[in-house]
Amino acid sequence: MLTRLAIFNIIFILVISGCTTSSVSETIAAHLESETQEEASQVWQTPPVLDAPNGLRPCCAFGYNLKVKAWGIPIPFYRIDNIVEASTLGDHRYNDNFWLGTAAVLGIGSEKSGIVYSHKGGFLDIAHIRDTADYTYYLFSHIYPKLGQEWTLTLSEELAQRKIHFNRFTPPSSDRQRYTLSAYLAARLAYRLAVWHEIAQWYGYRSVAGFSEGISAFSPEDLYSNLMGARLSLTLILNGDATNLEHYNQSMQRIIPSALAQLEAQPRQVTQQWFDLIDGQWWNSQERVPDKFLVLKRDYHLADKRYPVLPFGETTPPHYLTLPDVYAGYSLKQLAEFQLWPTKQMANLPVPKTYWKEADFADLAEKARQIDQKTRPKTTKND
Repeated sequence: MLTRLAIFNIIFILVISGCTTSSVSETIAAHLESETQEEASQVWQTPPVLDAPNGLRPCCAFGYNLKVKAWGIPIPFYRIDNIVEASTLGDHRYNDNFWLGTAAVLGIGSEKSGIVYSHKGGFLDIAHIRDTADYTYYLFSHIYPKLGQEWTLTLSEELAQRKIHFNRFTPPSSDRQRYTLSAYLAARLAYRLAVWHEIAQWYGYRSVAGFSEGISAFSPEDLYSNLMGARLSLTLILNGDATNLEHYNQSMQRIIPSALAQLEAQPRQVTQQWFDLIDGQWWNSQERVPDKFLVLKRDYHLADKRYPVLPFGETTPPHYLTLPDVYAGYSLKQLAEFQLWPTKQMANLPVPKTYWKEADFADLAEKARQIDQKTRPKTTKND
């Protein structure tokens, strides 16, 4: 997804250093088995119904040390770094406050996001991990109290009006299974929200007027990172490590390093080396944010059963990661429907007969792939 980081940095033209981060004394074990069998051992205390995350975190276009332009004019002597390390991610703050995002943009917040390379998971975008984790927790707080009821949750617009319609059904008789089913459904829907964001970016969604986000649509690291975030939040909810908002924040801070370690996350120098290796293949260091084809490699595969996109030359087997389709005999896709209703400002998104739904996502992504294939500039290296 395109970086509001670049956008706000252009606006403020600030470089702030010496920010504080907090140390993590103890990690929470991430359960990143390819297919999760996790269940709640009991019904844990649950948070009150949460406010929706306030947009998405500022994150970075694919690459590092990126040059920038604003309104077509190059910004001299300014670069966007992007690279982070697992040991310096600082706090996690549930993103329900505009000022938290602004603090991150200005470099004065204790939560750090960026891109880290891992042998088993490829490039990982920490902002995407955090965002989908937050949305999983948010949706769980709404789903669990109403599980089995028919109702509709309306979210903010992203080209289309986002709605989730929950169908009426008879929940499991077991309290523990109802709790677990709610968490699985929340993780599934949070990932679908992330998928739609990739589609919306390609078709013209802009979180800041005047700045295209096409540069980051279907970026190769995005959806695997989103899937990882859903899985981490799922683990916290089911293990009783998210009983209230502050508990969730602390637990996310402790589980992300565990997940990165399992995927063999690398130090800054190694991430930079991999970026250098694929310069001209996956990204073009000579282009400037927000030029769309600064990013050359894209992943239009949308499923929640996925391997990471690994660069040529990586010898470690990729780690397959999934979300479940069924729990306790319930097909999750039959319990709720993600709907995208027409609005008056849909940019390049075609107007549906009624509304776009999950079954339409693959066709929208395929159209994007075909157009990108025709317009993508030729590179000097093999893809």
